[in-house]
Amino acid sequence: MDLAQLLWTVVTDHVYASLGLLVLVEGPAATVFGGSLVGAGLVAFWPILLIVVAAEVTADSLLYLLGRLGARPGVARLLRRLGLTAVRRERLTAVINDELPRVVVGAKAVDLAAIPAFLAAGLARVPYRRFVSWTAAASTVRAALLLAVGVVFGHSVAGLLDSPVVVLALAIVLALAIALAVTVGLANWLVRRRTGHRFRLTN
Repeated sequence: MDLAQLLWTVVTDHVYASLGLLVLVEGPAATVFGGSLVGAGLVAFWPILLIVVAAEVTADSLLYLLGRLGARPGVARLLRRLGLTAVRRERLTAVINDELPRVVVGAKAVDLAAIPAFLAAGLARVPYRRFVSWTAAASTVRAALLLAVGVVFGHSVAGLLDSPVVVLALAIVLALAIALAVTVGLANWLVRRRTGHRFRLTN
């Protein structure tokens, strides 16, 4: 069995167990990848949706918990390194209780905004039940949309299932393209934060 065939076997045999971990590492790309497997008829939609939402809510809850501990000096330094500067911290904590729905939706629309936003929710002592209700709802909508993109892609390559290597390669390429877009967005955010200029792939 060659490497590509081995990877295909691992993905298709253990997709339910592994997808949650992949979502924690790279949520959008992993979600689209899961959707492509649904579209190809290899896995069922509802378990994948549940796994993706559960993984996202877990990650959001960890950020919230870290924010709740933000008064500790060591944690406060970590929060600053994660992008929650003193100015941003004051601004977000001042509005997040009143504008939690808008903040959560914005964080789900732009992944990079989730870290400071959900840390601030913990710092502001937003009731966890209220926080998790909004994040679960927003995560469900986002997961459904990203899965739909993957499903369309999976349907388009379903005729290639006699060659699983091709399906796996195409799905990985799609996931990597999304991961690249997220990475460029992160680089742009970091560069603008430090220098005030936009990040460019070329001079």
